[in-house]
Amino acid sequence: MTAPHEAQTTAGLYAFEARLHRRPDEAPSADSYHDAWGVWPTLAPPRGPLLQPLAVGFDDALARLAALPRLFVEPDGSLVWTSLVAESSWQVDGNLLERDGRVLLVDLKGSCPPEAFDQLLAVFGWPAERVVLELVRPAVFLEEATFRQHASARGATGDGQALRPS
Repeated sequence: MTAPHEAQTTAGLYAFEARLHRRPDEAPSADSYHDAWGVWPTLAPPRGPLLQPLAVGFDDALARLAALPRLFVEPDGSLVWTSLVAESSWQVDGNLLERDGRVLLVDLKGSCPPEAFDQLLAVFGWPAERVVLELVRPAVFLEEATFRQHASARGATGDGQALRPS
């Protein structure tokens, strides 16, 4: 595995199927998760605190998303973000879920450069807002830095193309 700072500066694309959650204050370590891209330390956040929404309001998040170039967002919270033609081809599809007027969680699927992922997280208050990411298929939770390592390793295999709609 690479160090978290290396994953953030990689020129390649992240590839992911994940849910973005607010990070509970307590999220103890759990068993490691093994997949085709490596071995990853996981978290076992308690369910109750995990259901607390992010600090950002749902409507504010929609407005911030709409301000990103080439990102299209619908009032129901669905989104698609595509690359420039001159760039490596990438696309992120997602959906925001709301609770009490705030963003509860964000489903994200696709691939993008690390810098675009930073922009996406910033919409939801990162880095001030601490987040965890859940890998959808195995339903395991990763710290943000570990998630970046996973997404970078997955992207390095070209898996991001398989995540795009056909």
